[in-house]
Amino acid sequence: MAVKTQELKLDIARIGPVSAILMQPANARACYVLAHGAGADMRHAFMAKVAEGLANRGIATLRFNFPYMEKKQGRPDPPAVAHAAIRAAVEEAARLCPGAMLVAGGKSFGGRMTSQAQSKTPLPGVRGLAFLGFPLHADKKPSVERAEHLAGIAIPMLFLQGTRDGLADLGHFKPVIATLGAKATLHEVEGGDHSFAVLKKSGRSNDEALTEVLDALAAWIDALA
Repeated sequence: MAVKTQELKLDIARIGPVSAILMQPANARACYVLAHGAGADMRHAFMAKVAEGLANRGIATLRFNFPYMEKKQGRPDPPAVAHAAIRAAVEEAARLCPGAMLVAGGKSFGGRMTSQAQSKTPLPGVRGLAFLGFPLHADKKPSVERAEHLAGIAIPMLFLQGTRDGLADLGHFKPVIATLGAKATLHEVEGGDHSFAVLKKSGRSNDEALTEVLDALAAWIDALA
């Protein structure tokens, strides 16, 4: 499958430009606006593998840096700045991928900022949100406060979560999913950590676990259509 990759500059109103990458297979049926986690930028190996894997499944991705990461600052942006970056990315994805269904979300912090943005004012044209390891709470400190805003989201949501994820205790997460009802889908990756890495004794590789994640994400996107 022919895939076009473009290096872009994404202009965020009143904030400034950040780097972005569009990976667009020919005749892409959807575009996933893919936000990075708190500690690594859009070029991190995990982000690249997700983009490449989705391109091989006929799904485009637009990944981008949050302003703090573009400026190489250690502290994540305030939510308002992160939300503005996400809105700019969604607008750019709609422009660059006309006719493709829009989905938004991302890895950890990026996914949570996307859900917050959606809960405040729906992201134009976005049909669903997909989270690659939603950070329900601080590491090994189970709580559900970070999920409270999810009740205000009306579109479908997919939560891809490793069963060993220290930032998302499933004993706390499953009741949240149940409360959200039919709009929320939880896909558990057996033995996966916050980045879906698995232990050697599991009998499968990290790449195999990521293949499960990407297959589940692609199937969910197709079901949205």
